[in-house]
Amino acid sequence: MEPVTTELIARARSGDGEAFRELTEPYRRELLVHCYRMLGSFQDAEDVLQDTLLAAWQGFAGYGRRASLRTWLYRIATNRCLNARRAASRRAAKEWDMSKVEPPVPTRLGEVVWLEPFPDALLEGAIGPEARYERTESISLAFVTALQTLPPRQLAVLVLRDVLGFHADGVAVMLDSTVESVNSALKRARAGLRSRRESPTTERDLAPVPDSSSERALVEKFVRAYESGDLGGLVALLTDDIFVSMPPIPLEYQGRAVVARLFASIFSSGRRVDLVPTRANGQPAFGAYLRTSTGIRHGSGLFVLTLTGDRICAFSRFESSMLASFGLPRSLPSR
Repeated sequence: MEPVTTELIARARSGDGEAFRELTEPYRRELLVHCYRMLGSFQDAEDVLQDTLLAAWQGFAGYGRRASLRTWLYRIATNRCLNARRAASRRAAKEWDMSKVEPPVPTRLGEVVWLEPFPDALLEGAIGPEARYERTESISLAFVTALQTLPPRQLAVLVLRDVLGFHADGVAVMLDSTVESVNSALKRARAGLRSRRESPTTERDLAPVPDSSSERALVEKFVRAYESGDLGGLVALLTDDIFVSMPPIPLEYQGRAVVARLFASIFSSGRRVDLVPTRANGQPAFGAYLRTSTGIRHGSGLFVLTLTGDRICAFSRFESSMLASFGLPRSLPSR
């Protein structure tokens, strides 16, 4: 261990808060991402991260260096997330909230109504070399949603082993378990995740590279069509099996025909929004601002797109309360 680190640990163990912050700051963002994968909610992840750091500070005098500081922090964070999963009342589903818009009958009702997007601005330096999943896949909305359907302990094992690359014996220590139990949980988690994520349709094309000319071209077409209420132009950008979700509203739609009816009902109501670009979960995203007769445009939601080739295969709409997490204002002035 480097002398500087040894000195910081000694100072932190003696109660030096600044030394503790210097030791833990390099891990803050990756721990936030870890909590997000475990909980599926950005706001819950922020809360549990603070709880983790407080617990680490209060217990730092007992840190014995048998494991690295990173591993020790992950152990605390994982168990705090498991406690949150057991104790928390997850956010309740909400009713459809667009006045003058009658949505079509949904394809199904979603299970993970507490899902929230994660700002790309906080991913910088937060995701390391994953063991089993590609960087963008390991934070995608589809992956995080599928994780939420696993039993909590299986979820923890899969994330620690397959996403973060911890060894089975290390995970067993983190979870106060055995290697055999960890391996069994991992096998079940992989099977459960595979069954949830396998698509009945043909294999998808790769998404365009983030911020590439092909991604920008597709996004620009989407913005033009959506802002102008051009239903035909929007539908032309969608895959046959397009999937639309809108947590915490549980309504989910799959298939171009029913999704076209959904957007037709929205556009025919006269609702028009201006879209402000951002990024979430490694994907293009937009703050949506509803135009009003006063000229002031009020935040009405946050959209996240999932792309495949030159088409949109998923559209997720979240509440306007998420705008602040992306550094976006609650409203925009008149133009």
